Amino acid sequence: MEAKSPQPGTYRTDGQALLRVPSAPPPYRLAVVLHGAGATADQALTWLRPQPGANGLLLLAPQSSGSTWDLIAGGYGPDVIRLDAALAEVFRKFPVEAAGVAIAGFSDGASYALTLGLSNGDLFGTVLAFSPGFMAPMLRHGRPRIFISHGTADRVLPIERCSRRIVRTLRDDDYPVTYREFPGGHDVPADIAAEALRWWSTP
Repeated sequence: MEAKSPQPGTYRTDGQALLRVPSAPPPYRLAVVLHGAGATADQALTWLRPQPGANGLLLLAPQSSGSTWDLIAGGYGPDVIRLDAALAEVFRKFPVEAAGVAIAGFSDGASYALTLGLSNGDLFGTVLAFSPGFMAPMLRHGRPRIFISHGTADRVLPIERCSRRIVRTLRDDDYPVTYREFPGGHDVPADIAAEALRWWSTP
């Protein structure tokens, strides 16, 4: 993976993450995608990779060190270290647009994406949160744009005590939030993922 002539494909980085390199020419936009509890980095890539507009994206999917992300399991630790290492490798090897970095996630990964995105809004200009349960930023930096979606029949993370509450809090704090509810359960529907990518591409 050389910065001047990256080969398309999916690679494992030194930071214990998967990196999908597109066939489109640089510079790239980058999306960090975080899997849900009990899932894998490979699964995280499946939400955005097939969608229209993803052919020009670098997709970085870290693997959590445990069954879910460190914050949910008790506090920041090995997963932040892994993510930092993976991001450093990507930025070293690939030309990434400074204003084109997003963090996305599903379920526990969405909660982690919101938390990291609000804490590091100077890096992550966009947050894509699919069915989050909560957010817990210790500090807030920057003002990222936020896209949140949630199924109205979600029995894993019920919408009323999760996304509806999160969205109200964010809007009360004057964050720019686009919110989509859909008739379904705990899922990332293809049309919602496609809409999220279109929304990110057209600020």
